Amino acid sequence: MHRVGTAIVGCGNIASFYFNNLPQHPILNMIGVMDRDEERSAKYAKYYDVHKYTSLDAVLADQRVDLVINLTNPRSHYAVSRACLEAGKHVYSEKPLAMAFSEAEQLVQLAEQNGLLIASAPSRILAETAQTMWKALREEAIGAVHAVYAEMDGGLIHRLRYKEWKNELDIPWPYKDEFEVGCTIEHVGYPVSWLTAYFGPVDTVTAFATCQIQDKLTDTPLEVNPPDLTVACIRFKSGLVARLTSSWIAPEDHSIRIFADTGVLSTDDGWEPCSPVYITRARNFRIGPKSISVPWKRKYPMVAPPTSSFTNKVVQMIARSPRDVVRTLRARIRHLRKRVPSGFPRDTVFTTPKSSSQSTTHSILVLFTKSRRPLNP
Repeated sequence: MHRVGTAIVGCGNIASFYFNNLPQHPILNMIGVMDRDEERSAKYAKYYDVHKYTSLDAVLADQRVDLVINLTNPRSHYAVSRACLEAGKHVYSEKPLAMAFSEAEQLVQLAEQNGLLIASAPSRILAETAQTMWKALREEAIGAVHAVYAEMDGGLIHRLRYKEWKNELDIPWPYKDEFEVGCTIEHVGYPVSWLTAYFGPVDTVTAFATCQIQDKLTDTPLEVNPPDLTVACIRFKSGLVARLTSSWIAPEDHSIRIFADTGVLSTDDGWEPCSPVYITRARNFRIGPKSISVPWKRKYPMVAPPTSSFTNKVVQMIARSPRDVVRTLRARIRHLRKRVPSGFPRDTVFTTPKSSSQSTTHSILVLFTKSRRPLNP
């Protein structure tokens, strides 16, 4: 098996989640890290026993590197990804792919021109929940689909103790970047990636946006104050419609509900890779002259991840060193401290449940930007 030479550019808070899940993806060979802050890159290089690059040019000049994972500041995503593509490297970028739609289009076009792959978080479409819902739709388990309601509410995040969130290398959560990018650009990729996969391209979007909480209680003033509540009405070319809400105001709600002729297909949390999938049907009872509709909700069987005996053998062959085992145990102990809470986004393509740790080991190279065959709603 050809192992993909990989380098991480951007050694912030999220990089530890990528590193800690590397053992689940033996196809990836982590070579080194780079950050403008050499103290942070040195910390990662020492902690995870990888090479430290002194510049992005040094990463791009390394012929061993096939893939660059771009974990830089969101405003740097476009420039870093473009440089990597021009140097002949595949790219996986943290969300968003770019801060402007035109820039994202340029990256996709450049990748296609150079015969490269570019992908962006989130990757939840590859997980069991999204695949189970997709299977139910293909099997027309609820009949013809007419509408979708998707929620991406995170609660009053500015009232949480976000300034204390740190990873095991003591690198804080980048709250200033998060607040300046805003909940919509940061988070709607979760439901949007599902809906475009399920139902095909979008025809029109009608949106409303507002910033209701001007002061997010940050230590330094924000350079921009993006919307903290948005509502979008999406019409797909197939005729299907969806309503998508994103906020840092309403209580946490990551549910997706798909309404069809014979029932409702839903999950309570599109962020969790193994959130149960339900089908709810109405049972009508007649009592005298009145009819009463009683919902009947049942779990839909989750899809089983594909297994590969070859992959299993590879995993067994790649023995973890004693130093790696000690590092993992140390990380688990240090994770007991205050850190990004489990309900808050920590998206990474490597995050997979134990039941699917061997599924789609090459998922990091999946190109989400290519159009998918839409379902017929």
